[in-house]
Amino acid sequence: MIERLRPDHAPALLTFELENRAYFAASIPDRGDGYFALFAERHQALLDEQDAGLCHFHLIIGDGREVLGRVNLVDVADGSAELGFRIAEKAAGKGLATAAVREVSTLAATTYGLTSLRARAAVDNTGSRKVLTRTGFVPTGEKITLDDKPGLSYLLKLA
Repeated sequence: MIERLRPDHAPALLTFELENRAYFAASIPDRGDGYFALFAERHQALLDEQDAGLCHFHLIIGDGREVLGRVNLVDVADGSAELGFRIAEKAAGKGLATAAVREVSTLAATTYGLTSLRARAAVDNTGSRKVLTRTGFVPTGEKITLDDKPGLSYLLKLA
């Protein structure tokens, strides 16, 4: 189930980030110790950005109310946003990311009024690249660097 980020999500979200820190760091840049030390302030800052319409943050919530993933739309401007996602190690490979990205893409068009989404993935992050392709994102051909690794840019037209 997808839920828009709320203040009461903070404890479960922190648990998710801590439990999966090493797993995420294997494929994307680590958030660093400061992220965890100042988590309450960071969570409030995200809520403030969301309230201002600059970003839209979503959590994937499991049956036991635990956070299984995140799908975020950031840098909202001119009808577009950048999509990013991360899934808990124990939930990976089960189609959860694909379903969540599809759901948030629909929200982007129907609720947030966006017309396109951008995304990026490291070339060696085959899981993320598969999710993007399965959900309709198309490689733009632009080669980028993500944490000193080669990456690709993707685009999804919503309208």
